[in-house]
Amino acid sequence: MRLLHTMLRVGNLERSIEFYTQVLGMQLLRQSENTEYKYTLAFVGYGPESEHAVLELTYNWGVDSYDLGSAYGHIALEVDDVYQACDDIRSRGGVISREPGPVKGGKTEIAFVKDPDGYAIELIQKKSQR
Repeated sequence: MRLLHTMLRVGNLERSIEFYTQVLGMQLLRQSENTEYKYTLAFVGYGPESEHAVLELTYNWGVDSYDLGSAYGHIALEVDDVYQACDDIRSRGGVISREPGPVKGGKTEIAFVKDPDGYAIELIQKKSQR
């Protein structure tokens, strides 16, 4: 078994595709519409679905916002340099919701960014291989 994708419901598909591709540097891998059930799917990620887990962005036509609920936590992305990643994201219009620094009670360097729908994305400093 392997993890294929995580689905997020989004209120504006083009805005979300722009965020994940332009701000976080993912690629739009594929997109499809279902006119009968009135939804559009877009799959984004850092590589082919055959080799990487990806995000499925689901736009239900006519729905522009969702209650994220209290059970959702975050998506985590490993980055080479969390400080530089935050600078890059900020320069491309992204919103850093937690500035980079050590996790509470630990040494791992993390930061958080919010996507256009308010989903939290954790940036985790890549650990050096020793």
